[in-house]
Amino acid sequence: MRPARQPTPKTTPSGVVFNVQRFSLHDGPGIRTTVFLKGCTLRCFWCHNPEGQHATPEVRYYPDRCIACGQCVAACPQHAHALVDGVHTFDRARCDFAAACVTVCNARALETEGRRMSVAEVMAEILPDRPFYELSGGGVTLSGGEPALNHGFAREVLRACQAQGLHTAVETCGAVSWTALRALVPHTDQFMMDLKVIDSAKHRAATRQTNERILANARRLAATHVPLVFRTPVVPTVNDTPADIGAIAAFVRQLRDQRQARTAADAAITYEIMPFHRLAAGKYASLGQAYPAAAIEPPSPATMAALAEVARQQGIATVNRGDGRQP
Repeated sequence: MRPARQPTPKTTPSGVVFNVQRFSLHDGPGIRTTVFLKGCTLRCFWCHNPEGQHATPEVRYYPDRCIACGQCVAACPQHAHALVDGVHTFDRARCDFAAACVTVCNARALETEGRRMSVAEVMAEILPDRPFYELSGGGVTLSGGEPALNHGFAREVLRACQAQGLHTAVETCGAVSWTALRALVPHTDQFMMDLKVIDSAKHRAATRQTNERILANARRLAATHVPLVFRTPVVPTVNDTPADIGAIAAFVRQLRDQRQARTAADAAITYEIMPFHRLAAGKYASLGQAYPAAAIEPPSPATMAALAEVARQQGIATVNRGDGRQP
């Protein structure tokens, strides 16, 4: 007699999270907790979250904190750290991200960026702020990186939030398979999707990918009943002209009009513009990366107001995050 086949144990999905940000005010309605997942398909040269680009944990290094104690040199089995004449160096090419160096660095010159978390661990950080969600109409937002890259984990976090009666939102760049995004739709109360530029060649130059998949996913999301916010980070040299914003606004208007024509009960499609800023410069330095957008000046309030007016002329009432006002 053959032995009875043992059932295959169910695996619990997990994800690499690089930040759980409480009291977020611009990642959906109300007061929210935003969970940032590592891994992204795009490489926007101005990216505000470079620590979210790679899917695996990384080590940050802050030279100004280093006291040259040599503990990391002794702890690292890959010899990624060296101390020569009292000067510490970090060879990232040798690093295997085991993070033994981080453990012994009492000066906090070395820190781990990203930790693998279970759904239960994420919920344990989310739920204590339930009173703030309930008072403000807030909830939980998944961001990144690109949360749909690990759609199995993202879906289970969203499901757990909805089981607790929490409003859920997803921020996406749209550069993923529709299968991945579609898995999140039933468990998401609001999507926020970037539209950086309509011209595919310009999009590729700025992000290393064309935008055909993004625009196709935008159309698919617009065909659902889920509230949808399109967002454009206004970046000089990329999309800060009236022609660029006008083309995006016309695309948004088309999707909005198609949704309204289908049924008046469908949720709204709205549009926001946000100014580029250089606050991420320190993040690039701590990750040992050059900051490609270092020489770019943020758009002025006058430019942001003029671009918002361009969108309005296309029939889109635009939220201008550059001045904090909503039309």
